[in-house]
Amino acid sequence: MAEKDFLVDFTQLDFDNPVARIEDIRKINPQRHEMEQLSAVVWIDHEEIAAVGYKDITASDFWVRGHMPGMPLMPGVVMLEAIAQLCSFVTQKLDLLGCEMVGFGGLEEVRFRDPVVPGDRLILMCRKDKVRRGRMIVCRFQGAVGDRIVLEGVLKGVPIPIEALTKYRIKEEPQS
Repeated sequence: MAEKDFLVDFTQLDFDNPVARIEDIRKINPQRHEMEQLSAVVWIDHEEIAAVGYKDITASDFWVRGHMPGMPLMPGVVMLEAIAQLCSFVTQKLDLLGCEMVGFGGLEEVRFRDPVVPGDRLILMCRKDKVRRGRMIVCRFQGAVGDRIVLEGVLKGVPIPIEALTKYRIKEEPQS
């Protein structure tokens, strides 16, 4: 697809100088270990509420060994987790919902266009459609590898009631 089809013109961005690296992402997003699906955030537009990030896909990613052995295709659900983590990062960084944590609220119009495999950089883009503070954020998203759109759709994020979930919290083990 042509550049004009992308939500953001990421060809003009500096991927070597992200605005948030993994250490910065961990300060905002709770995912750890195998569930960290966002390598860096490259750009955030505070006015339009849009962002670009990426996930570098490696042969050591947790799904490679078991998801179609010999032909490792990144599972669609993992691609959606990666975009959800970008949307959540931006929502929390800009305090758009006024909550402690954002979770999946729903997906619409999701399409997978091309495979993502080890060695690829999955470029993630999101742009806010609407926000209802305290209730929901709706973002249009795309994922690209090179100049190809590989996934697209609409994601809804909702506040997670942390207080109600505290009895289920497990003490985190130290990271190695």
